[in-house]
Amino acid sequence: MSSNIFASGCSAGLLPRSAPPQARSDERRQNGVIKKDSGSQEDLSFQDLASIEKERRQLLLRSELPFWRILSYYRGTSLRAVVSDSLVWTTLLIYVWIRWRANTIDYVPAAVAMMEKTNVNILGGFLSFFLVLFVNQTNDRFLEMYGFSKACSGRIQDIAGVAKTQLPYEVADRLVCHFNAAHIAGYVGLNAIGQGSPYSKSNFFDHYNAKHHLLTKNEMKILSHHDMDNSGLCMKELTTWCQQDVAQARKDGLIDAHQEKSMHDKILQFRAAMDGMYDYTDQPPHFFYIHFLVLLSALYLPLFAIDMAYSSGWGDNKSIQLDILQGVIVFLQCIFVAGLRSLGTKMIDPYGDDLEDLSVINYVEGTLEICRTIMASKQPNRGAPSAPPKQPAKGAPSAPAPTPKQPAKGAPVATTCHTIEKSKQPAKGAPSTTTTKHPIKKQPTKWRPTKWRAVDVV
Repeated sequence: MSSNIFASGCSAGLLPRSAPPQARSDERRQNGVIKKDSGSQEDLSFQDLASIEKERRQLLLRSELPFWRILSYYRGTSLRAVVSDSLVWTTLLIYVWIRWRANTIDYVPAAVAMMEKTNVNILGGFLSFFLVLFVNQTNDRFLEMYGFSKACSGRIQDIAGVAKTQLPYEVADRLVCHFNAAHIAGYVGLNAIGQGSPYSKSNFFDHYNAKHHLLTKNEMKILSHHDMDNSGLCMKELTTWCQQDVAQARKDGLIDAHQEKSMHDKILQFRAAMDGMYDYTDQPPHFFYIHFLVLLSALYLPLFAIDMAYSSGWGDNKSIQLDILQGVIVFLQCIFVAGLRSLGTKMIDPYGDDLEDLSVINYVEGTLEICRTIMASKQPNRGAPSAPPKQPAKGAPSAPAPTPKQPAKGAPVATTCHTIEKSKQPAKGAPSTTTTKHPIKKQPTKWRPTKWRAVDVV
């Protein structure tokens, strides 16, 4: 597709800046595609993108609400797509006109007998099959692109962790800044392909570069020959800068060959994931397939309305209650067909400004926050010596040492093998003797208990 999806300047038909961001986002689209002459950077500012992102994150939390809470919402639901679909209103008008005609005449037209021989349900079965298949394919595509976005964030975190532990802070910080700049520039480059995206250099890349100081003025000057808004080459060059940073660290002896290879693998995996996003965006589902679904829907819904209107009763068999019930069934069938087709179409391009698209700002800011945490992390030194004992102040009296408790005079002394062996020291110059394992019994006469003397007498 043309690279001039975002043109400079604002068209005269744009809503004023005071309009809600989502309203101006809808104004930028025509039949679900971003207008090529709708303006670019001046259309949605970063504050507008942040407002859409906030509502987008809140929308994700509604999936687990009770059914009555879910039915109370309108924005971000299928009702919005159904109400704005002209085919739905055309189908309902056909049904209402036939039933109004049936209630104004008293006879049964000959066409009623002819309509009883038709079978529209066969066409409805085929259409349902193709619609469900279309939604499954676009849902798989949506999840694949979500996986690519999260893979880019994961590879940046891997490099930040290795760089923090293996490289000096200045070298590691330079590498991580270049990697995050490549991440943001990759989303900006999506403007060049597919249906475009609302993320531009002025309202997206420049905002984060000024806030986090990812690139210096000299580095921005070197990259100025790339048109970041209409090309992915800026992301490619920044990725190459990351590889050059790793190679220079290897030459300087900061990392070994194995660590260099591991870091190069992570950088190449990041580039492969970003290329996957570009490939899916550049090749949406075939227009032939989508046109086939739209054609079947445009033929089936009016025929279904006619069939239901003619089978609701004529002449004496007319009933207002039956007319209302059949009308509700026609409306539900419109919701089914138009809702599935709209759901599949919205998941084709997940990097737009719809509430159902991927949360690009959340991915970018989350990655930056994690990298900042990794680079600022500090671990205490486990081998540090313990703190010395507190010394008393100079001149202060020292506390007296505790005196051992002496046994009372005349009290028996409890002796054990350990105390005897420990207390009995050989005289200096005396030959060493072996200690016995049994205590030596002493028989003092002055303080021996009475019971011992009683036993001696007996």
